[in-house]
Amino acid sequence: MTTQKQTSATATQQTFLTLHEIIQKARQKLNHDHWDYIVGGTETETTLRRNRAALDALAFRPRVLRDVSHVTGGTTFLGRALRLPVILAPVGSLELFAPEAGAAAARAAGEFGVAHMLSSVCEPGIEAVQQAAPDAMRLFQLYVHGDAAWVDEIAARAQDAGNAAFCLTVDTAIYSRRERDLAKRNIRRSAVPGREHQPKLTWKDVDRLKSKLKIPLILKGIATAEDAAMAVEHGVDMVYVSNHGGRQLDHGLGSMAVLPEVIRAVNQRAKVIVDGGINRGSDIVKAIAAGADMVGIGRMQCFGLAADGTAGLVRTLELLEAEVNICLGLLGVNTMQELNESYLSAATALEPSGALSAFPLLSIDEKSFY
Repeated sequence: MTTQKQTSATATQQTFLTLHEIIQKARQKLNHDHWDYIVGGTETETTLRRNRAALDALAFRPRVLRDVSHVTGGTTFLGRALRLPVILAPVGSLELFAPEAGAAAARAAGEFGVAHMLSSVCEPGIEAVQQAAPDAMRLFQLYVHGDAAWVDEIAARAQDAGNAAFCLTVDTAIYSRRERDLAKRNIRRSAVPGREHQPKLTWKDVDRLKSKLKIPLILKGIATAEDAAMAVEHGVDMVYVSNHGGRQLDHGLGSMAVLPEVIRAVNQRAKVIVDGGINRGSDIVKAIAAGADMVGIGRMQCFGLAADGTAGLVRTLELLEAEVNICLGLLGVNTMQELNESYLSAATALEPSGALSAFPLLSIDEKSFY
C-alpha cells in the first residue's frame, strides 16, 4: 500500500528533474534578503567566485574500455557506510529556508544516507535534532561564544547526543562585511552575545578541547598547508578546507586551489574535508579525485530545503548522486576509491564564475536581485 510519504516523494521526484529546477523553485519561494544570504559573499565576493573558478579550472581525463557495470558513489566515513562522500555542511539560520531548520536537514541526511553537520547557530539545537533524526549520521559544529566551561558544556552535550565528531570553526575571528546585506540595511547577528571569545582562540584552546573530547575533532576553516600541518601536530583528526563559502576573508584562494597543498601537508595523518562552490555531482568527483575524503555541501543544501523542505533536500541529493554515478562511469571507474589525480587536468575556465555559474540553464539573473 502506497503511503502518503511515498506519494509525496514521488511527486517531488517528478517535479524536479534537474538541480537548476530546484534552485528556480527556491528563488520563487525566498524573499530578497534570504536569497542574498545563500548566494552572497563578503565585500567584492572575489573569494566566492574563486571557489567556483577553482573547480572550473579542472578538467577530467577519462579512461575507456573498462567494465563500469557496477558504479556506486558510496563511501565509508567514521565506520559508517554512506551513499555519497558528502556532509551537509554547517549552515547557520537554516530556519530561513525551512521551518524545521537543522532538523529538516538532518532528517534528509538520514533518509538519503549522507552525513549532517549541525551549526551551533542553527535551530532547533543539539537535542532536538537528535530526536528528529536519531539514526542519521550527525556531527556538530561550534562557534565559540563563551569561555572554556561554556565550550566544555556544549562538547559534552554533543557527545551525549550521539554526534560522530565535533567541529570547531576557526576562520571567523573577525566577522566579515557582507555588503549585499549592509547595502540593504539587512543587518543580522550584529550583536551576538559572547562573540568576543572567538578572536581569542589559539592552538592552546585546540589542545584543551582535544583532551576533553571522546569523539574525533575537526578544524573547519583551514586554508594553508602551514595551518594544516599544525592541525595534525596538535592531534586534530580531520582538517576541513573551507573559506566559509567566500563569506569571511575576501580575495582568498578557492578551496579547490588550496586543497592540493593541504593534502600534501596532512600526508594521510588526518582525514581531509573540503567545501566551497561544490554544486554538481562532477564537483564532488573532482574533490575526491584531488584527494579529499569528504565533501561539504552548503548552498545546495539551502536550495533544496527552500524548494521543498526535507523532500526537496532528499531530491537534491538524489540528483547529485545521479550526476556522480554518470561521471564515475564515464571516467572509467566503478567507485570513488579508484579515483586519483590522474583523472584530473588543469584547464581554462570557459565562463565567468559565480555562485550560480554551474547552472547555465537557470533562468535567473543574479544581479537583478541585488
